[in-house]
Amino acid sequence: MYADDVTDMEVDTSRPPSVPSAGLIQPTIWVPVSRVNQLDAAKLDVEMTAMLKEQLTKVFSLMQPGLVSRYEPELDAFLEFLVWRFSIWLDKPTPGNALMNLRYRDERAFLPLAALGKVRTGLEGPGLTKYQKLGYCLALVGGRYTWARLQMFSAFRRWGDSAQSTWRHTAWIWLQKAENVYKAASFINLLIFLRTGRYRSLIERLLNARLVYERPNMSRTVSFEYMNRQLVWHEFSELLLLILPLLNITSIKKALTFPFSSEQMSKVKLKENACPICEQCPITITYVAHPCQHQYCYYCLRTRCIANPSFRCVKCNEQVLAMQRLPTEEKAK
Repeated sequence: MYADDVTDMEVDTSRPPSVPSAGLIQPTIWVPVSRVNQLDAAKLDVEMTAMLKEQLTKVFSLMQPGLVSRYEPELDAFLEFLVWRFSIWLDKPTPGNALMNLRYRDERAFLPLAALGKVRTGLEGPGLTKYQKLGYCLALVGGRYTWARLQMFSAFRRWGDSAQSTWRHTAWIWLQKAENVYKAASFINLLIFLRTGRYRSLIERLLNARLVYERPNMSRTVSFEYMNRQLVWHEFSELLLLILPLLNITSIKKALTFPFSSEQMSKVKLKENACPICEQCPITITYVAHPCQHQYCYYCLRTRCIANPSFRCVKCNEQVLAMQRLPTEEKAK
C-alpha cells in the first residue's frame, strides 16, 4: 500500500520488519537518501551565496576601491548568516535542500524511534534542536569567518617569514597543521559519506544532523535541457575563440561590403587624378599601387595596407602587392 508512495526511489527491503506495540507485523520500507541529492544541495547553496555576493559587490563597486575585498570575510559571514537565519533557524530547508527535497533531522532523537519500530520509511524524526541550530551557526558561519580572518591577518603580517624563534612563526606553523588536519578529516568524512550516505560534512557529523527526504513520495526529476544548452554554447564559444584569431576580419568585411561600398559606387564619378579613397584632387604625395598602377595618396594607401595586408584596390579590386612613389616628371605628364 505504501510502496506506491515511494515510486522512482530506491527501496531497501533487506532490513527485518519492525513490530509495533499493537502486535501486528508491518514491514518497514526504508528509503535511502541519494548521495547525489545531498551533494547537489550543497553545491546549490554555494552558488546562491555567490550570486548574492556578486550583487552586493556591484552595489559597492562605485565606492572606495578595495573596500569589498578588505571586508570580504564579513560579507561572506553576513550572507551565510542570512541563509541560516531564514532557513535552518526557522526549521526550514536551505534553498539547495528545498530544491533537492531534503531537510535536517536530529539523528539522536530518531534512533529511539527506530529501535521501538515506530518508523515506516526511515525518514521520520524531529528536526534539529535549538542547540544544534546554534552549533551549526557557530561552526559554519563563525568558524569560516574566524579562519578566513586568521589567514588574512597572518598573510598581511607575514608570520611565515618571521624568525623561527618568534611566536608568529610558531603560530603560522600551527595554522598550517590545523588546516592539514581539517582537510584530512574532511577527506575521511567524504569517504565514509560515499560508503554510508550519511553526514556529507564534518559539521553535520559532529552535530548528528542528518539530511533526509522531506516528502518520501516525491520523485527526483532531472532535466538536462539547461545543461545541454550550456554545453552547446560553451563548446561554440570555445570554437570561436580558436578560429577568430586565425581569420582576417578586415579582409572578410571588405570582401562582403566592397560591391556596396561608397568608394566602389562613386569611383566612376572621381576624376582621373583624384585619390580613390579621400577624393583629394590633385594628389599631393602620389603613390602608385602595384600591379594595377592606380594612383593614391601616400597616407591613404599606406594606412590601408598596414590595416589589411590583403588590401585590394578600390578601383579594380586587385590585391595591392607593393606601392611606389610616382616620380615628379611622370606626375607632371
